[in-house]
Amino acid sequence: MIEVAGVKVRRRTAMTILILIAGAAALLLAMGRPAICTCGTVKLWEGAVNSAGNSQHIADWYSFSHIIHGFLFYAGTWWLLGRKRRDGTPPLLRRDARLAVAVAIEAGWELLENSPIIIDRYRTATIALGYTGDSVLNSLSDIGMMMAGFLFAARMPVRVTVLVAVGFELLTLWTIRDNLTLNVLMLTWPVEAVKLWQAGG
Repeated sequence: MIEVAGVKVRRRTAMTILILIAGAAALLLAMGRPAICTCGTVKLWEGAVNSAGNSQHIADWYSFSHIIHGFLFYAGTWWLLGRKRRDGTPPLLRRDARLAVAVAIEAGWELLENSPIIIDRYRTATIALGYTGDSVLNSLSDIGMMMAGFLFAARMPVRVTVLVAVGFELLTLWTIRDNLTLNVLMLTWPVEAVKLWQAGG
């Protein structure tokens, strides 16, 4: 048993998480994704959204969305798999196993997000006209950000997690005219007025 940010994780679960992350990295490389930014450098933070470096380095404005993924995955896996059952029996999955489920979902999204169908969708339906996909480094960082969000939600009261999520959404909305809510909206049901506003119109 090891402890990560105050959450006890069984060794076999930690190994499962590492295998999921390594598998995602291997599949992304097999899909032709660059290991790091094709510019040849690695930056801790890329703040320019409409630059070739966006989604290529360790962190950027969209990292906040992945932290919120962790909040949502914590809530979702608790609701479906982590609550005590009415007959008093233990939950279906312990918290560390639910973290592994969340990593599997996030890794699956990273693979889907970097597939041609989603890249094309971003380029046609959102303001990300020059989006070509993530580097493997950025995708792994996104998984790490989700894990950080999950672990934060596991330790904090619900109201604190909700306030932080709202704060992140408002911060990115104000700073880059985009956030997780708008990202989901524009991918699933594009609104031309929103697209024009995001483009500065």
